[in-house]
Amino acid sequence: MGNGSGVSRGDRNRNARLARLRVLVPSANAIVGIDLADKKQMVVVTDHDSKVLARKTFRCRAWDLGAALDWASKQAAAQGFAGVTVACEPTGHRWRVLGQLAGERGMPFVCVQPMLTSWARRSEDLTFDKTDEKDAVIIARLASQLRCYVPEPVDETWGRLRHLGARREQLLVEAGSQVQMRALLECVWPAALQTARQPLRSSTWTAAMSIVVDRDGGDLTRTRRLGLARLETAVRREIIRRGKQKPCLRIVRLLFAALTDRAGVIAHRAGALERVALLLGDWLGTHRRLLDTETRMTAVLDELRLTELVTSITGLSAIGAAAILAETGDPNRFASARALVKHAGLAPREKLSGTFKGRTKLTGQGRPGLRLAAWRAVWGAQRANPVYAARFTHLTTREQNKLTVTQAQAVIAAAILRQLHAVITTGRAWDPVIATHGTKPSAVMPIAA
Repeated sequence: MGNGSGVSRGDRNRNARLARLRVLVPSANAIVGIDLADKKQMVVVTDHDSKVLARKTFRCRAWDLGAALDWASKQAAAQGFAGVTVACEPTGHRWRVLGQLAGERGMPFVCVQPMLTSWARRSEDLTFDKTDEKDAVIIARLASQLRCYVPEPVDETWGRLRHLGARREQLLVEAGSQVQMRALLECVWPAALQTARQPLRSSTWTAAMSIVVDRDGGDLTRTRRLGLARLETAVRREIIRRGKQKPCLRIVRLLFAALTDRAGVIAHRAGALERVALLLGDWLGTHRRLLDTETRMTAVLDELRLTELVTSITGLSAIGAAAILAETGDPNRFASARALVKHAGLAPREKLSGTFKGRTKLTGQGRPGLRLAAWRAVWGAQRANPVYAARFTHLTTREQNKLTVTQAQAVIAAAILRQLHAVITTGRAWDPVIATHGTKPSAVMPIAA
């Protein structure tokens, strides 16, 4: 309404993005496409019609590509170009080295998504051929067509948060794989799992189990002969050593009573309990490293002066926000909150043609780690945040277009990303009224008690 030109908001955003890219890929520049590898780097120099002007293979590491860039610059100048724009795929961490080398020489630098390269490779000659020579040309062609993007600027603090986030994700995977000790106990000593409601979340249970499996080596009668009083004393010492105040004696007594339970595959009990002891030690060590990593991440959040802003979103913890920001980088680099949601693959995709209207699904593209971090943040925020809780209830109970629980949670995850982007880019704390009704004056209404 009121848009006489017929240009939509999406058109304006796309036009602005193309204008920013055209500054980096001007028609006066040749394109240097580089297919990065370990010791072999394929470099091609092309014009904007993908015509190859020069090609050369450099047998060197990524950090020695300065000579390749100097060579490409001379080849472009010989063909009458004012400069060069460097393009590559974001392969591992090598592209960061190349970006730094290009920046030192004043060369614009862009990246091409590997997925686009794969699609373009198939459309090139309708085959699945993959060679370094062909990929370098395709990278240059996509860059000349502005089917590229500006990589995240190098920043020491944000870079540290990214690396800590990757470390945290690795530790979470390790901790999840070590929980297989539960399956072992179900086989050889199921009674031990019945002594606590959530055994692996109980510090008393893990401390008592550590003592039992380390002391007995599979022979539970040894701890039985130790006696309940001495076991309680040993567990109390272990709890204090781990930084807690006191154990839950009810769990200790139930575990002591379970020592005589004969349920389970007794022939495998000795070996399985030895494996449980090893897994339990690994699991506890992983959690200590995980706690240290999360402490470092929240410290970086404090350094960025974002802790108060992000935790103003009710139900979103500092570590939950830090995990999301470790995947996004600085949200200010996204033109809009929707761009951030699309980056996570949580934006809905439309399927319309004439009078046909297909089923709307999530794109599922973008950054899987960001999508996972946002998904994990949903569980705490949905319970503690009244705005998200009301939104979830509405989406799952409305009469028309009722969503499933999983679909509604995906909507909440996207809302967390949008509002996290809003509070950081505007510098304003989260407002439940704005989160519910938006910023238009006519839409702002008091929230019912």
